[in-house]
Amino acid sequence: MAAARWALLAGNFVIGCGVMVVGGTLNDLTHSLNISVAQGGTLIAIASVMMGFGAPLLAAAVAHIDRRKLLALTMLWYALGHAACALAPDYGWLWPIRALTVLSAAVFTPQAAATMGFMSTPAHRGRAITFVFMGWSIASVAGMPMAAWVGERLGWRVAMGLVALGGLLVAWLVWRHVPKGIRPPALSWRSWRKVLSSPLLMAVVAVTACQSAGQFSVLAYMAPYYKHGFGASPEQISAMFAWFGALALAGNLWLNRVIDRTGAARAVTTTLAMMAISLLIWPVATTLPALAVVMLPWALSGFATNSGQQARLGGLSPRLAPALMALNTSAIYLGQAAGATGGGWVITQQGYAALHWLGLAWVSVGLVLSIWAHRAQRSEEARHAQAGLTAEA
Repeated sequence: MAAARWALLAGNFVIGCGVMVVGGTLNDLTHSLNISVAQGGTLIAIASVMMGFGAPLLAAAVAHIDRRKLLALTMLWYALGHAACALAPDYGWLWPIRALTVLSAAVFTPQAAATMGFMSTPAHRGRAITFVFMGWSIASVAGMPMAAWVGERLGWRVAMGLVALGGLLVAWLVWRHVPKGIRPPALSWRSWRKVLSSPLLMAVVAVTACQSAGQFSVLAYMAPYYKHGFGASPEQISAMFAWFGALALAGNLWLNRVIDRTGAARAVTTTLAMMAISLLIWPVATTLPALAVVMLPWALSGFATNSGQQARLGGLSPRLAPALMALNTSAIYLGQAAGATGGGWVITQQGYAALHWLGLAWVSVGLVLSIWAHRAQRSEEARHAQAGLTAEA
């Protein structure tokens, strides 16, 4: 099972690199295609909407497919799509190709998490799921800084081509190492209705959407923000992304060690509070080194929050995990779309300096929802425990 875990982690790494490649190469992409920064952000939003709506819809469509075959073919589609993006002659061709390409991300991430949860024991399920999702954090450490540097020095098309090569490699790794015959039970429409009608489960999913919107209100535009706000060089832009990513990986490693002991809900509430602190004190950063310090709590917690949310939902209802993982992935991407769209509007109206206030508003809503959901979960567990004692009596 160890080889399968690493293959799925590698898959999330390539997925993360592909999702973030537009943000990392936004300076060259907007210049090359002769579009505005806000229009470049719209490219991120379009892809996010496709992934957001695609995750739950495709989860039902692919439920009967063997997970080894499904995940390998998904990565192959991702690779071919990024190769096509690299060859797109203009924006009019790029955005629909990109929109179709990222549908594979809507399948891979939730199905990889559900597959890992299906293969794990209940005692180790949270750690197994966060391990696989750590690929996203590694992408932020290596993938996004590399994309930023490649975009500035070699161009966005080369960055897209590198994602395509990574997708081909991972498709082979998944086919080789993921066991054959894994088919988590397909969910009935009754099960989907149970998920969608649960205030607790939907509140937890909404937490993901809010924190994702908060992050991407700012993160989607960091490359031009560094350049225009601080006069950063390509190497400095890459270094800032690497700093953020290294801290994100450290935060995920910490979460992976403690989540089964402290509980996913408490861990997520803590990481959301850390993100809010960074966005609140953002205005004190007037230089790049100062900004690197201000970003520290956010960087440590941002991607760890997504991992914690995956484990949180998997623990709330393992039987409904495929639907919950799909909805959570949908929330991540729809949050990205909302954040990128809102951030583009803020840049047009008020400039880069106001982005963090929009991010803070989204994260604050997510923090309130997370606290409420944790309390609701404890109340529900107490009621079930009391009902059990009454039945025994």
